[in-house]
Amino acid sequence: MAKRFRKNQKSQSKLKDFVVVTFVDDLEQAREYETLLRINDIPAIIKEQVDPSVSSKGIAVMVPEDFLDEAHVVIESQDAYDDFYDFALDDEQEDFDSSLFEDDF
Repeated sequence: MAKRFRKNQKSQSKLKDFVVVTFVDDLEQAREYETLLRINDIPAIIKEQVDPSVSSKGIAVMVPEDFLDEAHVVIESQDAYDDFYDFALDDEQEDFDSSLFEDDF
């Protein structure tokens, strides 16, 4: 039983060094952020959070406190790129004229 306590104690102390950089509802999005941060040499973990007062679940993306500012910049930059591509693709679809590609053979 003591081993289990030590293991839990180690994981809790490890999490103490981490702070939440963002909170998302989707596990896939959390994993994407975790991968993005690790690619940019920022240690990251994800942890499911439960708020019993409102019966909702969410996922926290966490980084060491020393990396918090850098992690915010990386995530915000990625979100800006995503927004840009969403906007660009929406414009492209609205302006698309399929009759230009109809061939008369």
